[in-house]
Amino acid sequence: MINQVIRLTAPRQFEVFSIEEEVTDQTVIVRPTFLSICHADQRYYTGSRDQAVLKKKLPMALIHEGIGEVVLDKTGTFEPGQRVVVIPNTPIETSETIAENYLPTSKFRSSGYDGLLQEYVFSTPDRLVPVPDTLPSAVAAYTELISVAMHAVNRLQNRINGDHESLGVWGDGNLGFITSLILKRTFPDAKIYVFGLHKEKLDYFSFAHQVYQVDEIPEDLHLSHAFECVGGMGSQDAINQIIDHIKPEGTISLMGVSERRIEINTRMVLERGLTLFGSSRSGREDFVKTIQFLHEHPNACKRLEGLVGVHETVSKLADIGPFFEKELQNTWGKAVMKWEV
Repeated sequence: MINQVIRLTAPRQFEVFSIEEEVTDQTVIVRPTFLSICHADQRYYTGSRDQAVLKKKLPMALIHEGIGEVVLDKTGTFEPGQRVVVIPNTPIETSETIAENYLPTSKFRSSGYDGLLQEYVFSTPDRLVPVPDTLPSAVAAYTELISVAMHAVNRLQNRINGDHESLGVWGDGNLGFITSLILKRTFPDAKIYVFGLHKEKLDYFSFAHQVYQVDEIPEDLHLSHAFECVGGMGSQDAINQIIDHIKPEGTISLMGVSERRIEINTRMVLERGLTLFGSSRSGREDFVKTIQFLHEHPNACKRLEGLVGVHETVSKLADIGPFFEKELQNTWGKAVMKWEV
């Protein structure tokens, strides 16, 4: 079957490719409907990744956050017209000790493997999760990002000690907002503290126990555990600030991506017996838990609706670039497109 795939061929340049797709007895064909842009997509779009990486991975269809409607399911798992979220991580092997999102052999949409900027997405049923009627499409579009936060929170639960009194989140962007929101529901008795650079963004975290700009943190504030959701070179300052304010034997979850190596205060890591662990991407189990979480916490889902900062319809090739440009100018929230190309 011929499929139209819109690939980035060079920074800020999209082209349409006609691809012959194989249909087997395990194929599910999905028509993308609502898609959301991630920072990783923008790094490819703007050409800010290393040139060797761009040369290796382009041309490639962008976007790994999105939902669609089932057009055809050879397995009978889904009904035609049913909404599903597409899991971008695609493992080709299993391991008893390594999760699917950490297997080096796994493929990932919009990272060396075509993403969702396509006429149709050809998948298998295990890479799709049903979207309940209660979940708005604009929120469901960025289920992947929510699942990344869910994955990190679950990993923290498996590592921390019995002290859940206070949890800190460094980062006032989308990931920090989502992580804080999940923590609020997962640890209802804990005090959630959020730390960021921008007062106007911190104002959105009204559900937190307290918010602080990073240059105004009280010296006597001590946290049980913390999340770093900053990324870039700013993660260096964030991690070291966490180390300054975390209790002995606390746990630090690292989530922000940095293209360069950073320095951290290992002396205090050792002196306080701290645990640092990294989390990246997510797997099917995290998507299922995320959909269940959003269904069971309608108030949290309502807050996530408010996280959508840009919401427009993209109906032709020429609309894609301007939508990416608008997202670059967006100061708060996610950019979601209704995909009608």
